[in-house]
Amino acid sequence: MKKLILAAAFVACFGLSRGIAQNVNGVKLTDIHVDFVQIRATKSFLADKQWIALEYGQKVGDYSEQYIRDDNDKKLGFNSAIDAVNKMKAYGYELFSVYTEQVSSDSNRPVYVLKKK
Repeated sequence: MKKLILAAAFVACFGLSRGIAQNVNGVKLTDIHVDFVQIRATKSFLADKQWIALEYGQKVGDYSEQYIRDDNDKKLGFNSAIDAVNKMKAYGYELFSVYTEQVSSDSNRPVYVLKKK
């Protein structure tokens, strides 16, 4: 019985987490059909969340257009960049490579390259 309740809770949580359609610059993540994407995290100033910028080769006029957003055009917060990597697994991507980019003279940030399975 415990296994059944646990399985039902898992399915409900997974279903609710996918209830909001994520998009980047108005394009749903399910409609992105490329072999590679890269993501990078930006820390929120007022919350313990991180915003995730996703690049797949799209043309953008402003860096903020790369953030993953919900249907109401609100930036989605993630617990960490790895949280976003795990979320992208549901869209058929797996971690391919990680490199760092220099943010300032004394700070770097990881950039995750994901490959379509």
